[in-house]
Amino acid sequence: MLPNFSYVRPNSLSEAVRETATGGTVHAGGTDLLGCLRDGVFTTEKIVSLQALTALRGIRETQTGLSIGALQSAAAAASPQLRNQGTIGGNICQRPRCWYFRADFHCLRKGGDQCYAVDGENEFHCILGGSGCYVVHPSDTAPALVALDAQIRIVGPKGKRSVPAESFFVLPTKDPTKETVLQSGEIVTEIFVPRLPGARSSYRKVRARGAWDFALAGVALVLRVNDKQLVEQCRVVLSGVAPIPWRAHAAERKLLGQKLEDATISEAAKAATDGAAPLSQNAYKIDLVRGIVEESLSVLV
Repeated sequence: MLPNFSYVRPNSLSEAVRETATGGTVHAGGTDLLGCLRDGVFTTEKIVSLQALTALRGIRETQTGLSIGALQSAAAAASPQLRNQGTIGGNICQRPRCWYFRADFHCLRKGGDQCYAVDGENEFHCILGGSGCYVVHPSDTAPALVALDAQIRIVGPKGKRSVPAESFFVLPTKDPTKETVLQSGEIVTEIFVPRLPGARSSYRKVRARGAWDFALAGVALVLRVNDKQLVEQCRVVLSGVAPIPWRAHAAERKLLGQKLEDATISEAAKAATDGAAPLSQNAYKIDLVRGIVEESLSVLV
């Protein structure tokens, strides 16, 4: 059952910021928010709908890249039903799908003193970047945006700011109760993706079900190869294995300055899991990551 709350539908962004800053919770598509409220993951006294803010819709092409309104949806994410309702802004800001966080457990992410996944059912939890809280970031668009060097544009009580997608997400070591750097009253308004001339990109994931499902492991790649077929720029960003979209710097170092040959690809795939610390039931993710990175790089050859 949903808790009682007031509902406001501002007609301007400044009004939305004001309502959010005074205890409101932003409602875009609501595909995650309403489920969290119904299940008691958190509560709120006021819902601030962004539906009337048409300026947050649409995609604009500029000389330097693409500006994507926060109320847009992704054409190849989730199921058709969710795409018809969900938004890209909500997708990158959604809460973790950890069943302890979503259930009636006062875990570390809810302000408690422990992560129940450590000694519990942890087959879908993280192998990288956990450090006390072992959720995985559920978004498929987020790792792609990090790989594409996107900027997240934000408006709040103190004005506008732009944050690199790579810096937008928060690790548990910094704050185990937060997923993003958004402060009170701040709203994601758009996502800017710069032009990357000559770059090739892809996103692939492994999931438990053949139908739409969250990633067990995935990888977003952006590569640029020069005239000598040497990799001169690359980003390798993993999904489904860390509390944030995880940039695999060690894999990138194996690729830079090299040709995309079998030996190089194999070394990069192995390096993608450097620092992995699996829990009792999710060591299989190491092989998944290595396999999907190797396959994805081979396709880009």
